[in-house]
Amino acid sequence: MTASAPALRIAPPAFLADPALQRVLAALPDARIVGGAVRDALAGHTVADIDLATPSLPARITQALRDAGIRAIPTGIDHGTVTALVDGTGFEITTLRRDVATDGRHATVAFTDDWRQDAARRDFSMNAMSMSAAGEVFDYFNGISDLRAGLVRFVGDPATRIAEDYLRILRFFRFQARYAAPGAAPDLAALRAIGDGVPGLGILSPERVWGELRRILAAPDPGAAVVLMAALGVLGKVLPGADAGGLSQLIAIGAPADPLLRLAALGAGADELRLSTAERTHLLALCQPLSLTPSVDDDSIRRALAEVPAEILIGRAWLNEVRPGTLSPRLEGGAEPYPSWADLRDRIASIPRPIFPLEGRDVLALGFLPGPQVGELLRQVRSWWLQAGCVPDASACQAELARRVAG
Repeated sequence: MTASAPALRIAPPAFLADPALQRVLAALPDARIVGGAVRDALAGHTVADIDLATPSLPARITQALRDAGIRAIPTGIDHGTVTALVDGTGFEITTLRRDVATDGRHATVAFTDDWRQDAARRDFSMNAMSMSAAGEVFDYFNGISDLRAGLVRFVGDPATRIAEDYLRILRFFRFQARYAAPGAAPDLAALRAIGDGVPGLGILSPERVWGELRRILAAPDPGAAVVLMAALGVLGKVLPGADAGGLSQLIAIGAPADPLLRLAALGAGADELRLSTAERTHLLALCQPLSLTPSVDDDSIRRALAEVPAEILIGRAWLNEVRPGTLSPRLEGGAEPYPSWADLRDRIASIPRPIFPLEGRDVLALGFLPGPQVGELLRQVRSWWLQAGCVPDASACQAELARRVAG
């Protein structure tokens, strides 16, 4: 087994003390933590998922886990991945691999016992490190120095890495958004290879593209990365018609890091993406016009809340703030706008969503049989309730219903 990289011993990160992980490492003493957990531990970020690798073959991994009383699940056995489940926590454990063939989307792999070969098939130097149970870091491609410099750099030749899987173009921008040093120049070799590789994005599935784009948009500040995507032709390829400027403005005014809100700010349709039904419904709702302005009264806000959830109205208010022609009125002398879009968002958030207090049974209680007339009477009373600012309570609405029935 080859492990030629010198090991850098660091103070063991806190996650290494996790009892569940300790049980897995005790069962597989030749395993190491790999990928994102190592990167984030070194960067001082919160470690979420912990993946492991080992030179042991899947059958040996499975047997070792079972001998230790750990449930082993063959979640990706064809690619050498077994999941260890300990007290409800899952750890993916994969046999070291090397690429045999690639087609721009998938790779055919063979198992190996060479840690450097396994690291060489990974995308970026900061993702190619591994860590022992004692906190020793094995760094074959200068990932530590790149991470400290905020440099997202491909392992080996960037064009080769991209041709293996064109999704790595989008992954580059995800890591740019999260790890690049502010104001630092991106890796020029990577930019050249990305520019040449843009046509290859067309072979990726919409699901994979949206999965990566969503992660980019979820970064604390993806503005510079998305502007770079636009400059290299990547943004226009995956999201035709998108305008990075709207997103930059949205980030500048402090809007929340909501991927769908940010997608709406890009101003392009999402037909090229494969959103879930819930995501698409949410996005379409965000993109509808906002009927409110910062100067509206509370009755108008309640009427809007009766029809649309507060989350959507607040999202529309964020988007309106960055759209041309929707600035808040300013006071004389160039004073700050009052009321502002921020004021409107605060008011929307503070007003409880009104619920129309009548149901069909209230009409039936007056002697009506089920049928279209029941719905029509409810519609009429609800319209009256809305016009009154959604203030009338159940008793007032019942009185209005009785009045309309009597009339």
